[in-house]
Amino acid sequence: MSVPQEYDVVIVGASIAGSTTAILLAQRGARVALIEQQRDWRAYKKVCGHFIQASATPLIERIGLASRIEAAGGLRNYGEFWAEWGWIRPPAAPQRRYGHNIRRETLDPIIRTLAAETPGVDLMLGYAVDNLLVDRGRPIGVRAEGHHSKSVTIGARLVVGADGRSSRIAQLANMPKREWRNGRFTYLAYHRDLPTARGAPSHMWLLNPDVAYACPNDDGVTMLAAMVTRDKRAIWKSDIEGNFVRMFCSIPGAPPLSQGRRISPFIGAVGMSHIARTVARPGLALVGDAALAAGPLWGVGCGWAFQSSGWLADCVGDALDQPSSLDNALRRYRNRHRWELGGHAFLISRYASGRRFNVLETLILAAAARNSWCAGHLAKFADRTIGASQFLAPTAVARAIAANVIHLSAAMRTQSPRVAHAGRQESEVESANRHCFTGQTKEQELRRQRDQPERCRWLRIGLTHDCVNAAGE
Repeated sequence: MSVPQEYDVVIVGASIAGSTTAILLAQRGARVALIEQQRDWRAYKKVCGHFIQASATPLIERIGLASRIEAAGGLRNYGEFWAEWGWIRPPAAPQRRYGHNIRRETLDPIIRTLAAETPGVDLMLGYAVDNLLVDRGRPIGVRAEGHHSKSVTIGARLVVGADGRSSRIAQLANMPKREWRNGRFTYLAYHRDLPTARGAPSHMWLLNPDVAYACPNDDGVTMLAAMVTRDKRAIWKSDIEGNFVRMFCSIPGAPPLSQGRRISPFIGAVGMSHIARTVARPGLALVGDAALAAGPLWGVGCGWAFQSSGWLADCVGDALDQPSSLDNALRRYRNRHRWELGGHAFLISRYASGRRFNVLETLILAAAARNSWCAGHLAKFADRTIGASQFLAPTAVARAIAANVIHLSAAMRTQSPRVAHAGRQESEVESANRHCFTGQTKEQELRRQRDQPERCRWLRIGLTHDCVNAAGE
């Protein structure tokens, strides 16, 4: 089957991953068809954490998006965490990168506009892909159906699926995938004018195993989210607002809901499993959630959408002219994606079950609440600026162990004088109440001690009247 090469690349999905990929490849001289199912250029993703990790900041700056985010009211973010050992507040450091908080309602139209303004990108709104065109096993384009039954056929050297966790392109291409069940459900709501709305960090409460979020965004809007294990779903469903309010009223440092106002209904998400697909094959690649859709708990989707787009563009940007060169480039992209995100995805998928912290997680979180270096190290991993191998390096684990040992040793030294004092008080009370041998009441025994000072001296070290007599006083 032969299809004219109308474009170098056709990208399906014009949200974060698709628009970013289009911008980067067009900047390298490629002609790009960017297809979006939604007809409205202002369409946006409804269920999202709106938190972009610091790991994506270099790419955001590279495509000229950072200034537009901040002009639209997006906030530079940093995170603080609470666990049962206390607050984890990473120290500020000049070399620590920041991310961004911005609602998808604001972000998606901005990045879609930026893509449409990029020379070489043709944005096609209102077209849903219904077929993948293949020649001798190799994807060579797509067919899409538009509104009013208008269809288009687009040929390209490379087909890119950027169409989310339920990727139609991945389904048509039979891309292998693995899926892990999410053991938590989510309810979120947007609030305006909460005290944390501006100039405050994003907060994450690790309630073990439940989780809560407060994420300030643009325009004074804060997203609050509760992620709760499935065994509580029936209870929550019977009174969503009541359970939501009770949860945030019970956690330390939560924003006072009475000082703001909720501006959205409660949005529920159930069954958002962790999905990992093979990200490339000859003639085709996946980016963003189409490649790796983590559960919503850690809020990594936006950052990884930007980053995976950058890795793909860097690998294939100079290899679009020759199929053999392109296939080698796609293999490099697949390896890069696995190298960068494989460790993160492994840890996220295992915690997605809804379980409690394991021994290693307990060790690290407790140390981060007690030691500034450990807190900063955890923040780097949460920002996705270091990988799992560096995060769990033997030296890092050793420092976490040392931080906990030092803390516990100091706590024991502090408690020892208190324990001794409490022990002395208890001995005196016990000696005064040991009337089982004499039949005396506590008051009688104390009166006898006052009348007989010598016996009182012995009684203070825990001996009874009968014991003193037995010693041959």
